[in-house]
Amino acid sequence: MKKIEAIIRPFKLEDVKIALVNSGIVGMTVSEVRGFGRQKGQVERYRGSEFTVEFLQKLKVEVVVEDEKVNSVIDAIAEAAKTGEIGDGKIFITSIDSVVRIRTGDKDEEAL
Repeated sequence: MKKIEAIIRPFKLEDVKIALVNSGIVGMTVSEVRGFGRQKGQVERYRGSEFTVEFLQKLKVEVVVEDEKVNSVIDAIAEAAKTGEIGDGKIFITSIDSVVRIRTGDKDEEAL
């Protein structure tokens, strides 16, 4: 099993959700996060004054999938989240040793 974490632009969430559902994903976790990468923030104006927003608003989408679904899920997220501009985000893949569904006690693949 793998955990796929995608940092995306907030306005791309609906596109990513639809792409994941179409890929057979039945659950996901979404968190509001802030950070920066190569953009190093952005300059904004407020009442005539310029200031730098160092940490940009992003969303983190997390899903855990069976190993055979990893590539299709990554492709779906990347296609749905892409704008072609700096700041589109990143996708991280990590291994998951075990999963337990609290309600039923199901483990591993049955718990997904």
